[in-house]
Amino acid sequence: MRRRGWIRSALAGMAAVTLLAGCSSTDDASGKPTIEPPSPAIAPAATVAPAGDVVASAPIRLLLSEPSTGVLGAVHGTDDRTLHLVDPATKADRPVALGGSAASLAVGEPGELLVALPGQVLRVDVATGRTTAVTVDGDARSVAVRGDGLVVGLANGKVLLLDANGAVQQTISGLVSADVVDAADEHVVVLDRRQTLISELNLSDERVGLSLRAGDGAVAMIGDHYGRRIVADTAGRELLVYTADPLVLHQRFPVGSSPYALAYDQRSETAWVTLTGSNEVVGYDLSTGIPVEVGRYPTVRQPDSVTIDSRTGDMFVGSATGDGLQRIAADQRKRGQ
Repeated sequence: MRRRGWIRSALAGMAAVTLLAGCSSTDDASGKPTIEPPSPAIAPAATVAPAGDVVASAPIRLLLSEPSTGVLGAVHGTDDRTLHLVDPATKADRPVALGGSAASLAVGEPGELLVALPGQVLRVDVATGRTTAVTVDGDARSVAVRGDGLVVGLANGKVLLLDANGAVQQTISGLVSADVVDAADEHVVVLDRRQTLISELNLSDERVGLSLRAGDGAVAMIGDHYGRRIVADTAGRELLVYTADPLVLHQRFPVGSSPYALAYDQRSETAWVTLTGSNEVVGYDLSTGIPVEVGRYPTVRQPDSVTIDSRTGDMFVGSATGDGLQRIAADQRKRGQ
């Protein structure tokens, strides 16, 4: 068994705290300096055949595997008001009308995917396609399960904590946009793309807690079962690794041209990131202070989305240009290659 250790990047963490000292001291988001969140690099034409297998698909904008069933949820760039539930084994596709434009997908309760929409979060049963709407006051951009309730991030920077019945228990202001929320270990962490900022919420005081600069233009964040938050800094071409309680930057390292989508394979303990500038997906072992590359594979053109089937370890990559849905099976990936 590989040792799971940490070598803290103390200087980087101190620098980030210095840059953003006082960011959590106010709930007023007006007047804060912002950036336009970076888009993925326009991918070149593919010159190498993608690894694994590719099936035809419309352009894919959002892609997520439901852990207990392996069903893929996909939102197409040509129609973001429909969620396609795809069985990887049979390729059967069940379309589910969303009633609005999907901003993001998240894992819900077992057998369920969550879709953030304007004015609501939709809970989708992947076996039947049945939907249940949770109404929210605002444009939902992100959602995560916390206990028996939900955490919802809004376009205006507010974060709502809902109980099991969808009633608002807490509202926390102070961010510009709450684009990604994660509550994997009960500590709620938010990525604000317009400030390229990662923040831990102080739930007891109902305010934004410690905030750290997230590179030059961060777009994606995922949590793993060690409590780490892994961030893709698209503008800075880096991967950033944080832990919460307190929020600390542990690792920061270059990964290549336009890192964009993220996935974590718990079976192999590998973080995967797509590089849209080179049509690749790259895996890293994060167990020490120096991340180790353990896999690099050519992808379909414009790999703007990636997900892992946690039951099998199979990886799926979606092409935003309509070049297909790619599957790289776990047994096709060998560590060290």
